[in-house]
Amino acid sequence: MGYRSNKFLLNLWISIICILDMTNVNVGSVQSTISENSNFVHTTTASITSMIHSTGVAISEQSSIIGKISVTSTTTNYEILSDDTSGYTQATIISEPYFDAQTSKNVTGLVGKSAYLSCRVKNLGNKTVSWIRHRDIHILTVGSYTYTSDQRFQATHHKETDDWTLQIKWAQKRDSGVYECQISTQPVKSYFVNLNVVVPTARILGGPDLHFDKGSTINLTCTIKFSPEPPAYIFWYHLDEVISYDSLRGGVSVITEKGDITTSYLLIQNADLADSGRYSCSPSNAEAVEIRVHVLNGEHPEAMQTSSSCNSRYSSRFLTLISLLLVITLHNQMPIAKVSLTSSSSLFLFSFIIKTTLTTINSSTQFIERIRLKLLFINNKS
Repeated sequence: MGYRSNKFLLNLWISIICILDMTNVNVGSVQSTISENSNFVHTTTASITSMIHSTGVAISEQSSIIGKISVTSTTTNYEILSDDTSGYTQATIISEPYFDAQTSKNVTGLVGKSAYLSCRVKNLGNKTVSWIRHRDIHILTVGSYTYTSDQRFQATHHKETDDWTLQIKWAQKRDSGVYECQISTQPVKSYFVNLNVVVPTARILGGPDLHFDKGSTINLTCTIKFSPEPPAYIFWYHLDEVISYDSLRGGVSVITEKGDITTSYLLIQNADLADSGRYSCSPSNAEAVEIRVHVLNGEHPEAMQTSSSCNSRYSSRFLTLISLLLVITLHNQMPIAKVSLTSSSSLFLFSFIIKTTLTTINSSTQFIERIRLKLLFINNKS
């Protein structure tokens, strides 16, 4: 009896392998019953719809578990079942749920907008999907039910898809972090998604003041960073009025390059004094930024060279330092190298300050040259 039972199990195992090989079954839940002295296989689920001819096996649906066998598959288990009254034996193919690894693990959301985190679960069966916030190990949703008092969180699932989506309404910076999509298997299976909530930021290069010669081309560059998608539009303003590219003035154009960093160029040809004033760059998804433009009629201020009030302040400090040194030199009637400097360390420090300032400040070159010639004259005289 034992020999016949072992032989039967061996034949059964071979038959199952043949069936799997012929049908390429690797997912789904297929229930069937295997019986001796039959020559066909009939499947009872939508996974396999055709009649498959084989030898020594047949399908039925009544039985009780008498043992398990395993095969080389990461998602499938096979159970051998038997019914003492009917004499039938059942083989059940059980496919475990698993995640689609192609689903994005990094999501960028906008402050104040809805953020969507998705995980795709195959062969879910009767298991449930939950979303958990890792920051405080807080269960947000189970299935389609929300388990948090924060009603900004909501899970959605459409029966025709395998996607389970966590929606976060009016996302805030504090919502950034890791979220876990979890399947209620034993042990549980998890898929982690990182959310980064950002605030798109606009900036006009070269601000806060820019100077242009009359008749030249005004070129303003506005960049928008930290935006998951390019802004729907970018408006340029002059003195709080939208710049019209079709105005009678003419010569006004805008070039926009969209990408991870969106850049908008405002070009105004043949600059006139009336083009001076405050300009604003206003993207659809970021706060507006401003800059002041000065159109000069033959004037050459220090800011003309640097396009920055910061550099102008450094230039003023440098001129003050040079003037002070010149006064001391003239007063003492001695070479510049001897002005209140008695140690080599002090002389080195003074030389370093002069060289560093000359390399970082580009303005007032003619004035500096006059100072240098004056100092040279004093040295030669002494």
